[in-house]
Amino acid sequence: MGLGGALRDTARDWRWGRRPLPPGTVVDTVQAPQPREFPTAWSRTRPAKVARTGLQAGVLAPLLASQLRITVEDRERVLEAAASPVVLAPNHSSHLDAPLVLTALPQAVRRDTVTVAASDYFFDAWWRAAATALVFNAVPIDRRRSRRSELPSDLLAAGHHVLLFPEGTRSKDGWTGRFRHGAAHLAKTCDVPIVPVAIEGSWRAMPRGAAWPSSGRPVVRVRFGAPLRARDDEPAAALTRRLEASIATLLDEHRTDWWTAMRHRHEGTTPPSSGPPAADWRRRWELLEPDQRTTRRRVWPTPARSGARR
Repeated sequence: MGLGGALRDTARDWRWGRRPLPPGTVVDTVQAPQPREFPTAWSRTRPAKVARTGLQAGVLAPLLASQLRITVEDRERVLEAAASPVVLAPNHSSHLDAPLVLTALPQAVRRDTVTVAASDYFFDAWWRAAATALVFNAVPIDRRRSRRSELPSDLLAAGHHVLLFPEGTRSKDGWTGRFRHGAAHLAKTCDVPIVPVAIEGSWRAMPRGAAWPSSGRPVVRVRFGAPLRARDDEPAAALTRRLEASIATLLDEHRTDWWTAMRHRHEGTTPPSSGPPAADWRRRWELLEPDQRTTRRRVWPTPARSGARR
């Protein structure tokens, strides 16, 4: 092996910018980091609520509108369901998703909505934790622990709405990932409805790894679905499947129209929200097609023309 190969191997194995690994003889004695506590009750006090209302309406919403062309559909569904606490469950493919859903909510609902955020990402530093808690009314949850947090259920019992992403993390290619049962378990345990939310276009606008939305004000759509309630003796896994199917139908409606999406659902031919079983590049290419629909979507399909005019 030449010098170039040796240097490449060394660079590949080097822990760039990280602390050096401890010697092998002491690995077993290294203490695992203990989970940190992030108090967020202060973010639900009256002064914090007033500040958050101003930040969301005066800064966050105008900033999103300046970078994106946002369409919100069926907002009245969540307004009707939110007369009592609800779980809001969107698909997740971008850091834009939480701001998009929050700003799409009616003010009366947004004011009392708490966002569940990953503690290892948004609460790893005091300044990021404080900003996330203040702007998004966020509470941390540890994704690496199997035990479910009791905080979201306590917040629902206190009258708050909870925004929780069922996938637990952002999609890598824009299609939905595996839906976990946390949102369904929370809704079933607390006996509250779960509102499906479909977000289309956020991955194109700001995919995983990007720090700012793409230029050109890409089109993003947020659509609220009909609330779902756990049936008698229905396990959380079954409610999760219904939630995933509802989001798939909403995404199908984004890409076609209401009539076609309902026909697909009736026939059992709704395209899976997880995308086509194809190579990674093909799946990404499907979502990177330019969106030409700049006008309001039709409810009914465009009728076929019998002949061209002369």
